[in-house]
Amino acid sequence: MMLIDLRSDTVTKPTPEMKEYMFSADVGDDVFGEDKTVIQLEEKIAGMFGLNAALFCPSGTMTNQIALRINTEPQDEVICDRTSHIYNYEGGGAAYNSMVSLRLLNGERGRFTAVDVEENINPDDIHFPKTSLVALENTVNKGGGCYYKLGTIKAISAAAKSNNLKMHLDGARIFNALVETRESPKDYGKCFDTISVCFSKGLGAPVGSAILGTHESIKKARRVRKVLGGAMRQSGYLAAAAIYALDNNIDRLKSDHKRAKSLATIFETKNYVTDILSVETNIVILSIDPSYGSTRLLDELQSNGILAVPFGKNTIRFVTHLDITDDMINEIEIVLK
Repeated sequence: MMLIDLRSDTVTKPTPEMKEYMFSADVGDDVFGEDKTVIQLEEKIAGMFGLNAALFCPSGTMTNQIALRINTEPQDEVICDRTSHIYNYEGGGAAYNSMVSLRLLNGERGRFTAVDVEENINPDDIHFPKTSLVALENTVNKGGGCYYKLGTIKAISAAAKSNNLKMHLDGARIFNALVETRESPKDYGKCFDTISVCFSKGLGAPVGSAILGTHESIKKARRVRKVLGGAMRQSGYLAAAAIYALDNNIDRLKSDHKRAKSLATIFETKNYVTDILSVETNIVILSIDPSYGSTRLLDELQSNGILAVPFGKNTIRFVTHLDITDDMINEIEIVLK
């Protein structure tokens, strides 16, 4: 039986070409600043977004948590959407690591506006936490992979700057957005104080994310990474995979998006599907009729070698990635007939 794993784009495995590139990496002790491949990756990804520096970390949760820590002080408040990863999927890290609270907005599929930001900035009053940071997620995972347009981001950034707020981007799937909009990463870099970029999702590297910012902010980030246990040694082997991914796997994300749209089309005719979020990138989210049940559908799919994940009450998520082929999508269509 063919295994079709659509649980996440994190399940990808390195290609033979990526492995070969990894094995040829020139490595050293990164804690001592001696891993040339890590340095190459950090300079490469920072330069892509027009920022001064970057720091390679084990995970996107760590880069987001570092960003919260270096951009805030205890008792501050962070403006984000209620669907955001930093609120839903990082184990309460904002409170645990940074001692900040989160102001949750009700954006459209996780995307909010400059007006939303301005309306949620706390007054300068000791009864309220100090609003200090605005955090965006692009693409929005719980929003079905939808993305912001640069004009909206620029407006939010302008509103933040006029109110002395910092800006952070959780760009775990930022390249999925950029291949659709064809906007410049450097224009994004002008809008944010820090940016988190993940290499182990659609780009197909096995491990790793980076936080981008100024030399000063990344110096602070390095200290926080250390205390979180994220300082690695000969991590150039992992950094090499990320470099390979940046050089070879960005444009091909469009293929993932095409397959996600095809997958959504297969489910459009099924009477147990009550809604499908409009597919913009590589994520498909279905709402399932309660009388049928998402657990029943997940079990039926799994019995045919098709894996997905529950994503809320009577909701299922599918994520396409570089290990998903057209033949697999065709197989799903056959199974569901």
